[in-house]
Amino acid sequence: MQDQANQEVPPVNEGGEQAVAPESALEQQLSETQAKLSEMHDAFMRAKAEGENIRRRAQEDISKAHKFAVESFAEAMLPVRDSLEMALKVENPTIESLKEGVEMTLKQMTSAFERNKLVEVQPAVGDKLDPMKHQAVAVVPADQEANTVVNVLQKGYMIADRLLRPAIVTAAQAK
Repeated sequence: MQDQANQEVPPVNEGGEQAVAPESALEQQLSETQAKLSEMHDAFMRAKAEGENIRRRAQEDISKAHKFAVESFAEAMLPVRDSLEMALKVENPTIESLKEGVEMTLKQMTSAFERNKLVEVQPAVGDKLDPMKHQAVAVVPADQEANTVVNVLQKGYMIADRLLRPAIVTAAQAK
């Protein structure tokens, strides 16, 4: 009988059922938590890998964009080059034929510029000097308002909204 008295009797809950030992409940909780942890770790690793793949693809796209950014412009310039090469092949060019060829080539180049959003910066005489688009190389006395364009020495160019080259101008001197 002493053997039976020394044996532990599992606790009984209020309903008369045998209660689960607290240790086994903790073990069950631990295994559930470990399963959730493993699941979360797996999801994290997948998300991390996906993020790395997106970053790598974006870098490749940027690299390709830089590498081929001028492709459209280069394609538009090919006919211009072809025209210039044909002009040089003419055996006995006349002034009129050369002039006509240069005008046609200029039209092709203008068309290429327009298609690629390359816009001239050509201020008119009397326009206010804009330091963001114009570069004054001289200030000259003139019968117009100070800091206005007197003469355009060289056109400027913008590509989209970015200044590629400022227009070179002379400006009116203050009276």
